[in-house]
Amino acid sequence: MKVHLSFDVEIWCDGWDELDRKFPVQFERYVYGRSAAGDFALPHALNVLSRHGLQAVFFVEPLFAGRFGIEPLREIVALIQDAGQEVQLHLHPEWADEIRPLPFEGARVKRQHLSYYSLDEQVALLGLGLRLLAEAGAHPIKAFRAGSFACNADTFKALSQIGLHYDSSLNPDHPDSGLDLRAQQDFYRPSCIDAVETIPMTVFRDGLGKPRPAQVGACSFAEMRAALESAQAQGLEHFMILSHNFETLVPGSTKPDRFVVARFEQLCAYLAAHADAYDVCGFNSPGFGIRLGGPPAAIRAPLLASARRHLEQLARRLL
Repeated sequence: MKVHLSFDVEIWCDGWDELDRKFPVQFERYVYGRSAAGDFALPHALNVLSRHGLQAVFFVEPLFAGRFGIEPLREIVALIQDAGQEVQLHLHPEWADEIRPLPFEGARVKRQHLSYYSLDEQVALLGLGLRLLAEAGAHPIKAFRAGSFACNADTFKALSQIGLHYDSSLNPDHPDSGLDLRAQQDFYRPSCIDAVETIPMTVFRDGLGKPRPAQVGACSFAEMRAALESAQAQGLEHFMILSHNFETLVPGSTKPDRFVVARFEQLCAYLAAHADAYDVCGFNSPGFGIRLGGPPAAIRAPLLASARRHLEQLARRLL
């Protein structure tokens, strides 16, 4: 089974006021996460992956560089690629109205999701993102993920127009993902839309029967391991895991979240120890290909694994 460790890499400034004043501090937090205990944002993830010999996918959001210049984006791209990991394209079009000059006339009004933009506007934003990543030194881009998974049918038409072949924007558990595709599209298995092959975000049923995305910060390691084993036993071809560059940090702080740090370490150690069962790979990995379709997904985690998550959440609040 192919396992995809994916990271959404993005920078936020705690609102849209005083961006120029806030950006340097927020860049340091989101990219490096420096604390007395060490760096726990991107450098930490890259170090853990390197120690365990694992390949991940870093979907990098580049539009902020239209406001603050190419150098911060170049720094992010270099960190990732110098560690032997791959960069792919991520877009949060909330940045569009902050770019000077505006990428197109309609960008004057802030719109949160890519699905709020016309086909032509999406083509323009995707093209701008690719140009910024290329200018920052990124290797040729093959794959895309919409910010907040908020794609629509036009997104796949736009991806096809600009020549991107792979996508990971469908998320059955996210309310803004593919709203106009829900009636006809399988959100659980790899499929092809407008010549673009897409691997959806993996979602499993937790011990209480509730849908749970396979996200490092949202699952106990016991749940993630059980979901991986459940998917592998059913013969699923792909398992998409999500994290973020800042997910190992306590929200609003540069302090490491020791529970999420431990989960990620355990997950990487487990995947490395079971390389016979799991092919941890990216879109640039040798021989990579997507097997479309596959068996229906009925991935589950047991009650005890989910109880562990609730105990961890309680401990995090108390500590």
